[in-house]
Amino acid sequence: MGGTLGSRQKPFTIPKHIVFEAYNRVKANEGAAGVDGQSLRDFDKNLANNLYKLWNRLSSGSYHPSAVRRVHIGKSDGGSRPLGIPAVADRIAQMVVKLLIEPDLERHFHPDSYGYRPGKSAHQALLKVKERCDRRGWVLDMDIKGFFEEIDHGLLLRAVRKHVKESWQILYTERWLRAPVRQEDGHLEEKEYIKNLSLIT
Repeated sequence: MGGTLGSRQKPFTIPKHIVFEAYNRVKANEGAAGVDGQSLRDFDKNLANNLYKLWNRLSSGSYHPSAVRRVHIGKSDGGSRPLGIPAVADRIAQMVVKLLIEPDLERHFHPDSYGYRPGKSAHQALLKVKERCDRRGWVLDMDIKGFFEEIDHGLLLRAVRKHVKESWQILYTERWLRAPVRQEDGHLEEKEYIKNLSLIT
């Protein structure tokens, strides 16, 4: 990455190579542009400078995420599911934190938990279901409606603080949770500020 560090020490120590690794992961996942309209191809046009600026903001504590672009995708039952699309730089920043906290958090998950975990896949989950169905004559199917929209952010941050010790990782997680949402009709929906701060301190 380009740029010079200068003489001032950054308050948060974030290795540059982690930012670059995060970029590679995000690029491999592809994905659409966020509210700023910047695609991965656009980001790549000034890659070194864009990554340096992001690293500098993360390391200095001045990083604040953009609003999240809200789209709705169709479901098989005729309904729709809301999907949030962060800006490319925000996806990279989120991946930086994911790469750093995931190895320690992994040990707390149940071995039969397959969603969004490294080395786990829907195919593996289906194989496990088949294995269990050979031994049991019933299946329990549950879903939490609007889980990501309704989860208590105070309780979520309390859990994050229990397992994540780096202050900047907690700080940016809170900022992501509080990032406004740009709805499809263009209006900006602000997140309600976390009221019960005693839950997260």
